[in-house]
Amino acid sequence: MSDLSAAIQEGAKKSGICWLDLDRPRLAWHAWHDGALYVVTGGQEQDLPGLGALSSVRVTLRSKDNGARLVDFEAAVTVVDQAAEPDAIAALAKERLNARDSEHLTERWAESSTVVRLTPQPVRTGSASAAVASG
Repeated sequence: MSDLSAAIQEGAKKSGICWLDLDRPRLAWHAWHDGALYVVTGGQEQDLPGLGALSSVRVTLRSKDNGARLVDFEAAVTVVDQAAEPDAIAALAKERLNARDSEHLTERWAESSTVVRLTPQPVRTGSASAAVASG
């Protein structure tokens, strides 16, 4: 595992939020599952305008302790078929804090929200497309 991959995995597991470079930087809660970040948008959930229509997005992970930038990376964007990925949806639901309707959360998502998988992309040699913050 590369230093970048390790930093992404560690940062995503330790913090339940990330920043997505959309129309402006947007804060998003997420779940780390099977090598990717999963986010839910739309309906009664966080507004991440245009995310599902993108092929990739810039992601920033910050320290849960002090807010310092840990890592920036490009991620491939894939809209998830919620019925086909129940383990990912369960992981995402587990991370959803303060939901008014916890027992019906996944049904509500299926009806009115979009779940998106953000898969970190490999860094090409000589590319400046990803950066790991150094202490």
